[in-house]
Amino acid sequence: MTNLILFVNAFLSYLLVFVLIVALVIVACIIGVKWRKSKDAKAAAGGETDAVGTNTTA
Repeated sequence: MTNLILFVNAFLSYLLVFVLIVALVIVACIIGVKWRKSKDAKAAAGGETDAVGTNTTA
């Protein structure tokens, strides 16, 4: 019985770490998308840029 309790404890610990890492990845993706949309909106307002990000109108 003690081994089962230790196994469940270790399993839940790793599961919690996995859930936290997944949550951080999701938050990072959401922040990255928002930053990219903001950058694209600023670029569209300030002049066209190519895929690399260099200004093609200057």
